[in-house]
Amino acid sequence: MNHKLLLALAAATLAGSVSAQSLANTGDPAKGKLIVQQVCAACHGADGNSGSSMYPTLAGQHPAYIVTQLKAFKSGTRKNPIMLGMASTLADGDMQNVAAYFSSQTPKAQEAADKTLLEAGRKLYRAGNPVTHVPACMACHGPAGAGIPDQFPRLGSQHSDYVLKQLNDFKAGTDRKNTVMSDVASRMSDAEMKAVAEYISGLR
Repeated sequence: MNHKLLLALAAATLAGSVSAQSLANTGDPAKGKLIVQQVCAACHGADGNSGSSMYPTLAGQHPAYIVTQLKAFKSGTRKNPIMLGMASTLADGDMQNVAAYFSSQTPKAQEAADKTLLEAGRKLYRAGNPVTHVPACMACHGPAGAGIPDQFPRLGSQHSDYVLKQLNDFKAGTDRKNTVMSDVASRMSDAEMKAVAEYISGLR
């Protein structure tokens, strides 16, 4: 699958996030904070900065992405037993409020755990691998990992272990299903996934 087709598929796959963004923009951060304190903080941190690499940092994440993922957990489209239980307690309005709160928080800067992989990760993130037709990650997620609202999630300052797990999940196509990311991950070696995950964690 060539780069242009991958990007076209990405746009089509995520077109529905526009409506999710519109809903998320109506969320109330103050109400969301209360839900976060009661439901989300233990894993994701009170301010959305997770203290464990097992759980993603959600501070600064685009609200549409958060709403979309919560709905996917609730429906079982995205498989995670813990998040299924958590999301099942949330109404659509609750999800919008949680997304509004997390998106208003500031992500804390991360550092790559293995700096020897940074150069390989940088090349893959910024230029891809033309031999195996892996597109540059920044084409969708931006040069600094900020993503594109309504379309692609923020990646910068995310835990490298978490990023690596998501790439493996996309590659396996079991817990996470996404046509574009599954195709991209399927073309990446284990070493490439590790390197790009380390690079992403240090993006600001």
